[in-house]
Amino acid sequence: MDYLTYCILCFNVYHIYKVIYPPSAKNLWIYEKIFGREKELKLFSLLASCYGAYAIGTNNVANAVGPLVGAGVLSPSSGLLLVTPFFGFGGLILGKRTMETFGNEIVPLGTVSAPLICLVTSTLLISASALGFPFPYVQLTALSILAISSVKNGCRYTMKQNVVKKIILVWTVTPLISIGLSILLLSIFIRG
Repeated sequence: MDYLTYCILCFNVYHIYKVIYPPSAKNLWIYEKIFGREKELKLFSLLASCYGAYAIGTNNVANAVGPLVGAGVLSPSSGLLLVTPFFGFGGLILGKRTMETFGNEIVPLGTVSAPLICLVTSTLLISASALGFPFPYVQLTALSILAISSVKNGCRYTMKQNVVKKIILVWTVTPLISIGLSILLLSIFIRG
């Protein structure tokens, strides 16, 4: 189900953004109306990012706390209070490189594309949370960025970028490593 949702998300962002980019005789009035309001766009970007942070709290923080609650180590409330600040610390300490990759290396994002990505991915994440499904915000965001890059630069160019190839490799290899290590550690603890 996750990959189908990712494909739908990527498709939707691609077509939403395609309405305003590139500027043409058909959409120039939309383009001028949107980009003529720089101050409002910056505020909109900030509010969309806050909405994104809320969405991360509804799902990714819950994903981190869930195993602790399930194991009876912490109550849901104390787990959330304890774990939530570490999301901010992690972003502050190690998040700069990821921000550069997502914000510049794949495709430069502006005051329209950045909040569009936040709104679409956050709404999808909040919907998944309301249904009780764990969902990876970072993959939703990355696919939205790939969709915007595909609109601006074409799908072929986007998929040939080294950073995109690395992202796909990491997404493929990381779950396999996680499964292998989990099986190994579990078998050690069960035997030991």
